[in-house]
Amino acid sequence: MASLYITEQGARLTRTHSRLIIEKEDKSLLQVPIIKIDNIVIFGRVSITIPVIELILNEGIPCVFLSINGRLKGTLEPVKSKNIILRYRQYEKAKNEQFRVMISRSIVYGKIRNQKRLIQRFANNHPEIDFASELQELDIMLKHLQLKNTISAIMGTEGQATAIYFRAYAKLFKGEIGFEQRTRHPPRNQVNALLSLGYTLLVSEYLSLISGAGFDPYLGFYHGISYGRPSLALDIVEELRHPVIDMLALELIGRQMLKKEDFTGDSTNGFFLSQEGKRTFFTQYEKRMNNEFQHPKTGVRTSIRKVMRDQVEILVKAVEENLPYEPFIIG
Repeated sequence: MASLYITEQGARLTRTHSRLIIEKEDKSLLQVPIIKIDNIVIFGRVSITIPVIELILNEGIPCVFLSINGRLKGTLEPVKSKNIILRYRQYEKAKNEQFRVMISRSIVYGKIRNQKRLIQRFANNHPEIDFASELQELDIMLKHLQLKNTISAIMGTEGQATAIYFRAYAKLFKGEIGFEQRTRHPPRNQVNALLSLGYTLLVSEYLSLISGAGFDPYLGFYHGISYGRPSLALDIVEELRHPVIDMLALELIGRQMLKKEDFTGDSTNGFFLSQEGKRTFFTQYEKRMNNEFQHPKTGVRTSIRKVMRDQVEILVKAVEENLPYEPFIIG
């Protein structure tokens, strides 16, 4: 799967036959055959012509619109799946508190297991740093989780576990760009800027996948109903946030692929990637999403994008056949 990212402010996306063209001030910046594109992400003030809209709808290519700073504004997608039966069952299951608790506990279990696995990797790669307390506390959270029988109680355990995880994560940033805690609106340091943008991209990809499968993306099982919030996409993204985006941010900062000069803003109004910083981020994000590895359970060669499609199928079966949801847990 290849994504086309358009960040040049004032640019215009047009087409010639089956080729997409990004132009600005009557100059062509890029031309790419539509056959090579599976997803389009537009940042800020970029215009798109009606012929392009017709083409991407016909080709079934979703287009995601973000603010210049990476906040999700909306999506342009083909007609949703005709699988009304799945949506009907989703609505039924959303009223079933026992099912919601079962799914939510599985989602959070996968998230905490991945948090613990990542900290174990940190400990192996950085023997000079003590992660013993965080690992012990996450073990306790996993035990507590199995006793939780309400959504609010599960959310409380998840919140505690995530605070423990980020305490360990913060120990890894020792250079000119540090990290103390997770902050969102706005992201108050450079690492948080990367996390926020990365999480938004993951959610937008899941938004397209679950819509294509036939789900209503705004009706979740773990995250409650909130106007305009894609709760189901937020549900299923939980287990992948840390293994995908947190590790990407750590690599970009740790290897100095992104430095302070690649960010704009301040701790009051928020930090955001510069134009050049976005190019680096998107390049490395695509590599991470498409890089193949051995699935820890099946042993089959896969990638994060393939895993995401698999997890949607697992969720479909959970809803249709009243089966447990099996989260993806890294090796």
